[in-house]
Amino acid sequence: MSTVAQIEQVAPAGTWRLDKVHSQVGFAVRHMGVSLFKGGVDEFDAVLADGTLNGSAKVSSIRVQDENLIRHLLTPDFFDAERHPEVSFTSTEIRREGERLVVDGELEIRGARKPVRLTGTIAGPVNGRIGINLETVIDRTDFGMNWQMELPSGGVALENEVTLAGDLELVEAE
Repeated sequence: MSTVAQIEQVAPAGTWRLDKVHSQVGFAVRHMGVSLFKGGVDEFDAVLADGTLNGSAKVSSIRVQDENLIRHLLTPDFFDAERHPEVSFTSTEIRREGERLVVDGELEIRGARKPVRLTGTIAGPVNGRIGINLETVIDRTDFGMNWQMELPSGGVALENEVTLAGDLELVEAE
């Protein structure tokens, strides 16, 4: 079966644009081995069109609870926002595996482009809207985010595995 035919069985045909009010993109990483530190981005976009899901986020819109930490995340220790102002994703295949939605594609962070597999669900269409919920786990060091601090009692301040999640509501374009 062709990729286009598979996609039409998974998601409706046409162009679907992001409803920013009803969508969110975030991340979670284990901090000091005991808790999940969570954050997100406020400025992002996504479009499902011609069988491809494309998304991007402005690094400068990162959101966490501490302003000092935001400044650190924007430095070359992490996102290097001055040189790499956006994170982007482009799908290469969209399919179902049982009840799960599987989206393979390429994620670009800090100029490093790596293959990733996102998994989740799709709902709809209902009243010209679809919902797509996707998640993946990446190793932040694969994207040049190597900052680390050893803890005096052993262990590290920040795990390398980071969960990325997107809850997207898309509206059929007219």
